[in-house]
Amino acid sequence: MITVKAPAKINLTLDILGKRPDGYHNVAMVMQTVSLYDTVTVDFAEGEGDAVAVSCPAYPDVPCDERNIVCKAARAFYKQTEVAPRPLTIHVDKQIPTQAGLAGGSSDGAAVVLALNQLYETHLTMKEMADICSRFGSDVPFCLLGGTMLATETGTTLKKLASMPKCHIVICKPEISVSTAEAYARCDARPPKGFLYTDELIKRLYSRDIRGLSTCLYNEFEQVMELDEINEIKRTMLGAKALGASMSGSGSAVYAIFNNEKKAQNCVNILKEKPSNTRRRSKCGSSHQPTKEGCCIQ
Repeated sequence: MITVKAPAKINLTLDILGKRPDGYHNVAMVMQTVSLYDTVTVDFAEGEGDAVAVSCPAYPDVPCDERNIVCKAARAFYKQTEVAPRPLTIHVDKQIPTQAGLAGGSSDGAAVVLALNQLYETHLTMKEMADICSRFGSDVPFCLLGGTMLATETGTTLKKLASMPKCHIVICKPEISVSTAEAYARCDARPPKGFLYTDELIKRLYSRDIRGLSTCLYNEFEQVMELDEINEIKRTMLGAKALGASMSGSGSAVYAIFNNEKKAQNCVNILKEKPSNTRRRSKCGSSHQPTKEGCCIQ
């Protein structure tokens, strides 16, 4: 039995560069691993064949069949390594909200590849495991590697950057969803910006300027969708003295950066007491620091 921590990620920036001939989009974004994580446990089961039994009790809406990315991860591992499949049990103790833009599912998939490498003693390198991960999700290789990285092209070309300065991050997931297809369509209808927030944020990373970095947070999906719930959460965070706030990925989770743990916790308390526009409570996480690593075996 192998247990792996599968951390969430946030997007410090997300610039859409345009639609490609193949229908995908070129992007430029800086992604950061944070200390909020799922725990994924993988073990061999009795019997023969390649059956995968998935359990995720905390989130009953998460499919526990072949639709789950952890099953796709196991299939990709078997195909690439050509090891003889055995029945598996995969248990996901989920703490990362779903449909949040935090890559919870992708990180779980990366964790399965890391766990199977240990269980089968295949001695794959991180590069080899990242190649397997790329076969079932564009952001899965980043989830495996973690840290602070620039992602370009379709999000699969990664470059390690200077680590994000120490800070405290508050994450709030409202009970709304964002249509990724609609967001891309609205981005396509906009004229080019002429500059990239990603370039400016990378400069601030290397200058170790957390305040300046926090002024460069940017998510093009957030800008084109203009969702009241997202804006309301951001106003609350900034009112609680956040250095900056932004939506992560395709949403709908919103995060804020603080240089003081007390301020971060105060923001969490305020968000927990504040009902959303739909009169339903948002899920608000305590402060999470940036981390330098992706999935790791406990």
